[in-house]
Amino acid sequence: MRLHLPHAYRAFVALLTVALVAGLSLSLASPADARKRNFVTFDNLRGQIVQQEMFGLHVKNEQYGEWPTIGFGSLRLWDNDVAWSQIETSPGVYDWTNLDNAVSNARANGVTDIMYVIAATPAFYSTSTCQVPACLPTSGGAGMPRDLGAYNRFVTALVDRYKGLITSYQPWNEANLLTFFEGTPDQIAELTKRTYDIVKATDPAAKVVATSIGTRLGSQNNKFYRWKGPFLDGLKKRGWPIDAYAVHTYPHSRGTPVDRAILAEKFNRLLIQKKAPKLPIWDTENNFGLAGPGPTNPKIDITGARAANWTAVTYLDSLRLGISRVYMYPWEPPNPLWGIVYYTGTPGAQAMETLQEWIVGTRWRGCTNNKKNTKVRCNFTGPEGRLQIVYPSKGRKTFTVNRAFNQVCQLDGTCSPLTNRKVRVGGPVLLKP
Repeated sequence: MRLHLPHAYRAFVALLTVALVAGLSLSLASPADARKRNFVTFDNLRGQIVQQEMFGLHVKNEQYGEWPTIGFGSLRLWDNDVAWSQIETSPGVYDWTNLDNAVSNARANGVTDIMYVIAATPAFYSTSTCQVPACLPTSGGAGMPRDLGAYNRFVTALVDRYKGLITSYQPWNEANLLTFFEGTPDQIAELTKRTYDIVKATDPAAKVVATSIGTRLGSQNNKFYRWKGPFLDGLKKRGWPIDAYAVHTYPHSRGTPVDRAILAEKFNRLLIQKKAPKLPIWDTENNFGLAGPGPTNPKIDITGARAANWTAVTYLDSLRLGISRVYMYPWEPPNPLWGIVYYTGTPGAQAMETLQEWIVGTRWRGCTNNKKNTKVRCNFTGPEGRLQIVYPSKGRKTFTVNRAFNQVCQLDGTCSPLTNRKVRVGGPVLLKP
């Protein structure tokens, strides 16, 4: 991490401290849940073309010129020193330097799908006196703005300036966590409605994405159901002023992709329960091994083949869960905060790049499980014809291969001829003609 950004590093350390003490995680699956064959879905992606925008990233120091060495389709600007409080330095005075740089850098590198997170109330407008590290990214940032007119003016200036350049706006990050927001679900719904009205009046093609919801924390004030349900009620009352839902499915630090999928299913169930309108679901921040919740879940390093496999399974399971985008967090050199490192030459980065080569531009035909729910086969059609990706839900499993396939490809990008009709794998492999 760059030496001129010590504040950001301290902020992330503080976030982990909050997570460690924030409470128990949401309950995991019962044995019956673990045996079920199909995920609970809200948005069905079967039959759709896989878009590169499904593969999203956060890029540390992107506003200072950093850029990944792998391809990806969408960028989320968060923790890039571009929050509201970092732009509006005094009432009505905006410093757009970092955001200008971030947008220009992305577009110069061919990524034009850019999400901006509207968050962190400037201290001079805030109802909160919270101080870093109790709130992030800036002191006072977790408060509701006292003057909603100030919020309107900032969003108006923002959308006017970046019309046609920023493609989606997300009012607040993880608003159900006190670290980021001390207000109520209905207040975030009101900010969302104001954002939607301003965006659609100025840049109708741009999307408004609901605030991201952290699913793994279960303390009294952060509980997922207690917050998300009323938030959905607030959106309904205001005519559902969003174009997509957002969720963060970080599992507990020892959690696997199976645990991550369980959290996503909780989100899907609540949308179904609330009879929410059919809109895309985006997982706007994801990784594994993040310390917490609670002291019994230390930070876990996820390396080697496991990092590659879990990255690929996260995207493949997202298709099965009806989640059309996943923004991995973050692209940066090895950092003690994150379980999987996404950076040049790492297994996670290689897997993300390889999976894009396999499936972007293909049509997803669905996935099937065996009766024991231990083997998954995902089918695609593309220019080469029928393709299939097989992977186990855990451990290593042997798959019988259809005679239509003659090659097997690994997540490191290598392919080889099939020598028999069986493959034994510990993670996703591609079978192709």
